[in-house]
Amino acid sequence: MRTPSFRIAALELAPSRPVHIPERVIRIILPFAIGLCYYIPLLAFIPYEQWLILGGLMLAYIFPPAGKESVIPIGIAVGFPWWLMAFTTILMDILTGLFMALNFDIALKIPGLGRWIRKFIANGEQFFARRPWLERFSFAGVVMFVMFPLQGSGGIGATLVGRMIGLSPARVLLAIAIGTTIGCTAIALGAEFVKELILANPALGLAVAVLIIGTLAVIYLVYRRKMLARDSLSG
Repeated sequence: MRTPSFRIAALELAPSRPVHIPERVIRIILPFAIGLCYYIPLLAFIPYEQWLILGGLMLAYIFPPAGKESVIPIGIAVGFPWWLMAFTTILMDILTGLFMALNFDIALKIPGLGRWIRKFIANGEQFFARRPWLERFSFAGVVMFVMFPLQGSGGIGATLVGRMIGLSPARVLLAIAIGTTIGCTAIALGAEFVKELILANPALGLAVAVLIIGTLAVIYLVYRRKMLARDSLSG
């Protein structure tokens, strides 16, 4: 059983020294500036309508319940190349992780997000009891957490998980980068394969799509059932 100090350890993401206004401005702006430096130039390479759609998908990805398992296939379905959707989602995970690493104390004050973070930390014991592999594999555990489309497995959730098991901010960001690259690339390639199959043979393609969705739904339901069973036992 964990001690309360374990849960409080996540709050150490907050700067241990006072952050002056110029540095704070840089900390806040940097992730958004990198994102804009990526997004704005895309207007020169894709049509304006698609550019707006991509921006909408990027914003949707930040807020639950949208995740890589939904945003990437939707983007590919409306005509974006698989590699563009994969890279865009990878970048979003890394930038949200970077924002958390630099501005955890500010994130705690953001309406909605701050409440979610505090609840996440307060339920740390239960969260890790349901996912013992995270602590067991440490760095690799965070990589796997980001790799698979689990609830809260984006940059924000992964940052909290990584810091709560004792990883440094740099190692957390590295784990996020590795995990999201593998996961997003796999999902994008899979979605592209299904799309091409539907275009070549609609009946077969739809059958494969239904089979994949059904399989994932069963896996999710089994996983959720196991989580609920563990909660009842621990309760």
